[in-house]
Amino acid sequence: MSSSEPPMYTDTPLALIPTPKFETGKDDPFTIEASHMALSHNAFIRGFNTIYQQAPRVHKPADKIDFVSYCLAWVDCVATHHHYEETELFPNIDKAAGQKGLMDGAVHEHEAFTGGLEKFKKYLVSKDADFVAAELIAIMDEFKEPLHSHLKSEPPAILALAKYDTKDTPIDILGIANAAGKKQVNLSFMLNTLPVFFLNMETVEFEGGMWHEVFPPLKGAARTVMNKVVPMWHSGRWRFVSCSADGRRKRLAV
Repeated sequence: MSSSEPPMYTDTPLALIPTPKFETGKDDPFTIEASHMALSHNAFIRGFNTIYQQAPRVHKPADKIDFVSYCLAWVDCVATHHHYEETELFPNIDKAAGQKGLMDGAVHEHEAFTGGLEKFKKYLVSKDADFVAAELIAIMDEFKEPLHSHLKSEPPAILALAKYDTKDTPIDILGIANAAGKKQVNLSFMLNTLPVFFLNMETVEFEGGMWHEVFPPLKGAARTVMNKVVPMWHSGRWRFVSCSADGRRKRLAV
């Protein structure tokens, strides 16, 4: 590597989450949905790590403006994901199972780091390009453990729902999750936020490439549009992601 080239992205300080399918080889609906959840959470983890690794390296005013926009997109993506869980996914799981509060543990975990996310966002909005890397990282250090703990614990919680799936109370977990996920996406979210999710999805090497072109479930033109065309909008902010459009780990932007 040339001394002028930025280093490769690495999965630090937060470690990635293995998928239940990779660990067990099972492919029942609850294992698949729990695995999809783990993959989604890994995109959030890589987003966190890219911010953590690059904040001290961003110095030029123009770079800092783009970087702040990237950070805010990451916050919006994480917050939107947890909002749709609490308003769509979890209530519909309860409805199918005929019980209430099956995912209350996850809701309480959300509460443990929501304040930290809000503090992170307020700091970036108030400071903008004048942010101080050490101050930003200090805020991230305040919520990284409860965030990571939740991201690790939710896939097993989805797996555990299988015991409520009976002949009398069938739970179409994949259908419920798919319907809930669609409700969080609109044009503004797709253009301004969603690339932080898709472009932090390393699939070529992770778990031997078993999820490459499998998750996210986009094929052909749809995948090209989401990974290559949409990121042309606000391209400056998306250069801080961890992966290329084809799902390969890349060098940091700075």
